[in-house]
Amino acid sequence: MEMFNKEYLARLSQALEDWQKAHRESFKEERKADFATSSGIPLKRLYTPLDLAEKGFDYFNDLGFPGEYPYTRGIEPLMYRENLWLIGQYGGFGSPEETNQRFKYLLSRGITALTLALDLPTQMGYDSDHFMSKGEVGKTGTAIDSLADLEVAFDGVPLSAFGMVGTLANAIGPIGLSWFMALAEKQKVSPTAFAGFLQNEILKEYVARGAYFLPVEPGLKLVIDVLEYCARHLPNWLPIQLCGYHYRDAGSSAIQEVAFTLANAIAYIEEMRKRGFEVDDFVPQFVFHFAANLDIFEEVAKFRVLRRVWARLMKERYKAKDPRSMKAKINLYTAGSTLTAQQPMNNIVRITAAALSGILAGGQFVFLSSMDESFQTPSEEAAMLAIRTQQILAHELGLSNTVDPLGGSYYLESLTNDIEEKVWDYLKRIESMGGALGAIEKGFYQSEIASASYELQKEIEQKKRIVVGVNEFRIEEKTKIKPLAYDPKSEKKVVTRLKQFRKDRGTAGVKKALKEVKRAAQRNENVVPSVFEAVKAYATVGEISDVFRDIYGEYVEGKSYF
Repeated sequence: MEMFNKEYLARLSQALEDWQKAHRESFKEERKADFATSSGIPLKRLYTPLDLAEKGFDYFNDLGFPGEYPYTRGIEPLMYRENLWLIGQYGGFGSPEETNQRFKYLLSRGITALTLALDLPTQMGYDSDHFMSKGEVGKTGTAIDSLADLEVAFDGVPLSAFGMVGTLANAIGPIGLSWFMALAEKQKVSPTAFAGFLQNEILKEYVARGAYFLPVEPGLKLVIDVLEYCARHLPNWLPIQLCGYHYRDAGSSAIQEVAFTLANAIAYIEEMRKRGFEVDDFVPQFVFHFAANLDIFEEVAKFRVLRRVWARLMKERYKAKDPRSMKAKINLYTAGSTLTAQQPMNNIVRITAAALSGILAGGQFVFLSSMDESFQTPSEEAAMLAIRTQQILAHELGLSNTVDPLGGSYYLESLTNDIEEKVWDYLKRIESMGGALGAIEKGFYQSEIASASYELQKEIEQKKRIVVGVNEFRIEEKTKIKPLAYDPKSEKKVVTRLKQFRKDRGTAGVKKALKEVKRAAQRNENVVPSVFEAVKAYATVGEISDVFRDIYGEYVEGKSYF
């Protein structure tokens, strides 16, 4: 489709030339700088329909209508006019009791989605009294050693109060899934009354985050076990969040964030197909977890590209028939890497701007950082401010009045096309390396992210990129924010309780359940049913993970696994 006929475009081209001539003297005074997006895409002084014509822009093929293929403008026809995004918070620290108090606080302030933050030992499959856990218990999240701790954390906090509730659980996906299934049973809540979710995305851990303990192949198997189980038994749950966020926080560009995440998604799809599934059997349960960054127009374009490329992959490569398979659901978190310890009140503006980019782009689940996160686990005051920021964006700024309000912008549509072209280029390069696993083994992701991160830091140091309060507009200041002090008593309390818990729970049922986990792993069966029974028997995360370590071995740095 030609949006404008040749005669109209010729008139416009002549008018643009005349405008440039008329303002030649003004343009000579234009600041001598390279204008580009944060990912380095060169930007013109002005965008017009000529730019869209040059790219062969087709309204129906590239834009279309909300809720219809290729979903550039959103995955639902009415978007926020019908349902607002879910307002989420990421929370959990110290002991389960402390976390319980925070959850009740957040729920009373109006959140509709919750992510349970786990401390590092829990994420790595260690109990709190393991020697590797010393000094880390309760630091980056709460210590969850067993279902008993989860029951404490959610005491008086019904799962049905949230539209979406879950946890990270990447290396321990089957355990994380079983925790929430078992908790739903304990609370007598139907699993259809809420959407349980996991991050359960191991490939990005080997590149950008590091929370893994198994070799790659068994680590990937556990992810697929969770996907298979949910596809068969929990079709309304969200058993994987395909993560670009951690690539972006590690320094990747917006383009790399989309491309690497999509390549990982393809790898998981292929593993599921090996088990006899078609994409329509499980892909509707996929969610994308992305960073919302500060270059607003590039960020909006990035999210639109994600939806469009995903829709095309599903329809053209995988022949999906269910429209839900083609709809990329987006869970966004404002990028923690953009926050500064200098002049931390400025982070309120950064968080709001990043949230605005994700909302204008049509995200489904929105989680905001808190202004003091560069110092500590968010204070109650900062967490409430993040919630109130979302509520103001939702109810006071008119953002929900129309669908895709930026759609049709000559600049935005041109930028969207530019990013899509570069994403496809990356996907072709990754495919030539054997897909995501091959590219990660060759260090391609790692080297590309390292290069992008280096260029970003160099721009900041050379003041080509201004970070207010860091490399410009600096002041002498005394911050009123006090970093969260590590309390050894909290760890001692958790460890003491864990030791007593093991004495009190009995051992026969646990030993029997762990034996079944071992049997399932040895026979290469789906481990989720046996892990579920072990969790209900109050086996600890360390005990179950040690079974996996015994059967599959542990990851050794420098050894090739891919």
